[in-house]
Amino acid sequence: MAHTAPTHGPAGSAGQRDINPWAASGIIFAGVLLLVDGVLGVIKGISGIASDDVYAHVRNYTFMFDVTSWGWIHLVLGIVLGIVGWGVLKGAVWARATGVVLASISLIINFVWLPYQPIWALVSIAIDGFVIWALCTETSKAVI
Repeated sequence: MAHTAPTHGPAGSAGQRDINPWAASGIIFAGVLLLVDGVLGVIKGISGIASDDVYAHVRNYTFMFDVTSWGWIHLVLGIVLGIVGWGVLKGAVWARATGVVLASISLIINFVWLPYQPIWALVSIAIDGFVIWALCTETSKAVI
């Protein structure tokens, strides 16, 4: 009797579903992007804390904070994003949900921060959007 490998049926049949390779690979990439976004956040934070003339001075802006305040916000958020990114790469269950929440918060913060550094903010917004998509799409754990 020959042994044959099990085949995957259509999504939803007999408890099996097709795995989207983009999403499965996206989880690992999302973990790496969370680490990158964390490093960018730390750099943005240190830049804002160290010198007030690094970022544009915005006047009459609804969400106006001192540049040093923005620096501390980005520094703390960057450290936490880096830790969560590491957790996603290790396959920690807590890290996936936390990653979605923190990427959402980071996306909102970078949108509000947009007038201060538009390019950095847009890059971070794009990273956060992909991270949210990747972590919400696939349910398998990524382990390195």
